[in-house]
Amino acid sequence: MRLSELDYDLPEELIAQAPLARRDEVRLLVLDRKSKSLEHSRFYKLVRHLREGDLIVLNDTRVLPARLFAQKESGARVELLMVRPVGPHEGPAGAWIALIRTHRVLKDNARLILSDGHALRVTGYARPGRPIVVSEGGVSIEQILERSGTLALPHYIHRIAGPADIDDYQTVYAARPGAIAAPTAGLHFTAEVFKALADAGIRTAAVTLHIGPGTFAPVRAVEIESHTMESEWYTIAPATQAAIEHTRRIGGRIIAVGTSATRALESWAITGDVEGFTGLFIHPGFRFKLADAMITNFHMPRTTVLALAMAFAGRDQILAAYREAIRHRYRFLSYGDAMLIL
Repeated sequence: MRLSELDYDLPEELIAQAPLARRDEVRLLVLDRKSKSLEHSRFYKLVRHLREGDLIVLNDTRVLPARLFAQKESGARVELLMVRPVGPHEGPAGAWIALIRTHRVLKDNARLILSDGHALRVTGYARPGRPIVVSEGGVSIEQILERSGTLALPHYIHRIAGPADIDDYQTVYAARPGAIAAPTAGLHFTAEVFKALADAGIRTAAVTLHIGPGTFAPVRAVEIESHTMESEWYTIAPATQAAIEHTRRIGGRIIAVGTSATRALESWAITGDVEGFTGLFIHPGFRFKLADAMITNFHMPRTTVLALAMAFAGRDQILAAYREAIRHRYRFLSYGDAMLIL
């Protein structure tokens, strides 16, 4: 598949810069893959499009205040995005892998001074552009993030994160800290939506996939199959495994909420591993083993998440749905409207 096949024209003014006042009032475009039909709805009506016995699988990762600002000893400004703690054999205890924005590559042992006086030190690189940093002075990086970290909104939201974003850019069911970006398909759920689903006999379960650079890094390979995703950590809890098995027995459908939940489910289905790092890149031609339906937002061109949506519904159907959404002035990307693919 050529990279150009992940293109479409997205009007800049349709990129949502802030959420609606009420999460579940976003629009919902329902795509039925068998009939190739499209229906316009609202997210609070989600229950009407599902049926008793279905299981909704959510990603319960929690977004960290992962953005830090520092200065080199020379005084030059540095911006860091703390991605995740190092794994076994990746670096010293307490170290984190980071994304960094600076004019020059940082050398080993470079010191970065935070505004509160604490210092970080570069101990090496996990890969090009991914320095490994440790905290000096006995304060953990987790403590530094809690005290000084700020939320990192996506680059296409052209404003600085404000106090409201701390709650807005977090699902209401977020439980396990570790992501640098929100599983945005889940932002639309409210207590009222969950109650309506439960009353209709539709159950929920959670997986965890800590969203990192792998999810939002753009695809640059001319042939997308050559693209390599950076690994992200996931886990499938025993209760979720049991819920999926039960749903299969009674003939219900597995409804994955977002591309991250989908990748966690399919990684487990392929490998049998209920926990670990996954670099699974789902693109057209992929055969899904667990996800029967998917709730997702509208995605940027030339991204892995758009490739996943095309793999699930077919490129032509996704592009037709996107054209319909653009024609009806849907709101796109993280704070935008939603799509249900059946």
